[in-house]
Amino acid sequence: MRIALLEDDKEQAERTALLLHDAGHHVKVFSRGRLLLKQLNNETYDLVMLDWEMPDVSGYEVLQTIRRQLTLRTPVVFLTHRDAEEDVVQALEAGADDFLIKPPRERELLARVDAAGRRSHDGALYDEVMELPPFRVDPQRRRIERDGIELELTRREFEVAVLLFHNIGKVLSRGHIMQAVWGQGDATPGLATR
Repeated sequence: MRIALLEDDKEQAERTALLLHDAGHHVKVFSRGRLLLKQLNNETYDLVMLDWEMPDVSGYEVLQTIRRQLTLRTPVVFLTHRDAEEDVVQALEAGADDFLIKPPRERELLARVDAAGRRSHDGALYDEVMELPPFRVDPQRRRIERDGIELELTRREFEVAVLLFHNIGKVLSRGHIMQAVWGQGDATPGLATR
């Protein structure tokens, strides 16, 4: 998954990004809320992870902007020192998908990130056959048919098509497609920072 991480503590950001990177995710770290919001206007991510307390725009304000102004359905997970019940409830009611307290248990963090990613794809797995008339997409057999006729696609064309079929109704940025299909992004995998 492509993950945007809002964290101003450099050591915490590096530790979290490395953990996620080692689990196969592409992470871009943002040290300021305004930078993340600006990036979200041009780039797509599979998940946004927020620290609550930031020097410019709080993670909570970023969440509100994501849900109200940007109207993104991207999963949002808080990773913060704030542990009061009212903070957890406030974040979840504002549209956060999960809430973790620092320092997170590593395996739990990875499991919750994966769970949020699965929920964002409505349970659809990339190896399930999709019936999307007039198309039928069979990722296991690497076939796409239109009205019962198999389309001749290169490997990359097939991978782009499957990605787009799995994200119908979502706008995917060029960087997102490049990372998902070609394994290339807008920065060094894992530890990009802004």
